[in-house]
Amino acid sequence: MTFIPIVADSCCDMTDELKERLGVVTVPFGMDLGDTQYKDDAALNLPKFKEAMAKWHGRIGSAAPSPHSFYEAFKKTGAAFCLTISGKLSATNENAHLAAELLEADRESAGKATPPSSSDADCGKRIHIVDSLSASAGETLVAIKLRQLIDARFSELVILQRIEQFIHGMKTYFVLENIDNLLKNGRLNRVAGTLTSLLHIKPLLGSDGQGQIKLFGQTRSRKQTINKLVNTIAHSGRATTGEHLVISHCDNPSLAEELAERIRGLYDFAEIVIVPTGGLSSVYADQEGVVIAY
Repeated sequence: MTFIPIVADSCCDMTDELKERLGVVTVPFGMDLGDTQYKDDAALNLPKFKEAMAKWHGRIGSAAPSPHSFYEAFKKTGAAFCLTISGKLSATNENAHLAAELLEADRESAGKATPPSSSDADCGKRIHIVDSLSASAGETLVAIKLRQLIDARFSELVILQRIEQFIHGMKTYFVLENIDNLLKNGRLNRVAGTLTSLLHIKPLLGSDGQGQIKLFGQTRSRKQTINKLVNTIAHSGRATTGEHLVISHCDNPSLAEELAERIRGLYDFAEIVIVPTGGLSSVYADQEGVVIAY
């Protein structure tokens, strides 16, 4: 069986080892601090970028990967599936769709168009764009599930049905030390943001199930942060046996490890994956932010 790579935008946080294991090829976001532009790829000096970000008091801009970037990735890899950050948070999903349409048009004009496949072994013929309805750890979790389904050699139709079902049941939560960048970039309701700032509390945020960010509660201490994130699992109704949980963090490995140990002691996930946030995720998670998805 031919190995089928997955194309994903760079908000899909991964270590190099995990990226190789899942066969993920990333297409980078762009970030800018005023006139200084950064590309969220392997060449990004992440510590220096975070240092510059900490000193920057203005709005931090971000640019979705262009249709051309996706087009080149699709053409080079022969990927059948592309995974994106929530379409409610970025134009990335739209750009990926456009790239897939352009490539399909080029294939048709060259006489290489491929009819829809119904064979279980016949993945890789068309490009399917999957909206994770999440970001960071959530997008990473979807990539893990997508690789499992591809390797199981299900038909494209079954893969799409099962991954959509998985995404709509998935839970993503995060606790941030600093919500300034979310506020500046319009990712969080300003009233909720102002209240959390005035009360000196850390908001417990998460996906609303439709790809947008919602306030679920608040914490004040490290202990409360761990307890509240762990408790979301019990309240979610999600099965844990044989499943994966992903934790991403922005320079907070001790909290990530402590959180993972608590979860291992209470639940039977098949694997808990810990990854550092990449460039774009670091913009929003900011220093010491932590994200979980299951």
